[in-house]
Amino acid sequence: MPLVSVDQNITIAMSVTDRHASAEWYERMLGFELLYHADDVGWSELKTNTLGVVIGLGEHTKPVPGNCVPVFGVANLDAARAKLEQASVKFDGDTDVVEGMVKTATLYDPDGNALMLAEDLTGGAV
Repeated sequence: MPLVSVDQNITIAMSVTDRHASAEWYERMLGFELLYHADDVGWSELKTNTLGVVIGLGEHTKPVPGNCVPVFGVANLDAARAKLEQASVKFDGDTDVVEGMVKTATLYDPDGNALMLAEDLTGGAV
């Protein structure tokens, strides 16, 4: 039995220099649908054509090409993190909270690949 149960949604987070231009590219080239731009936190999300999979675009001045982090949804991030830390899973710093939006924590697999857990704080509304 796994320590943590993830839900049926995954966000693939990528670093880009211009979220708005990138979102337009994904819409035009791949037919993805813009869900929203959260300009105050430098984040945009697009619904892909795969059920439960979203592309998240984080704006950075110098993104690293190939930087991609799968973000798995969990019901209670604090409880999930505590269980994983007890199993010696390494986390990158503190849990980040964007009030009324999301709570996230980055962790690493045994090879150092970054993953993220996210708890939806919107109450289901985007």
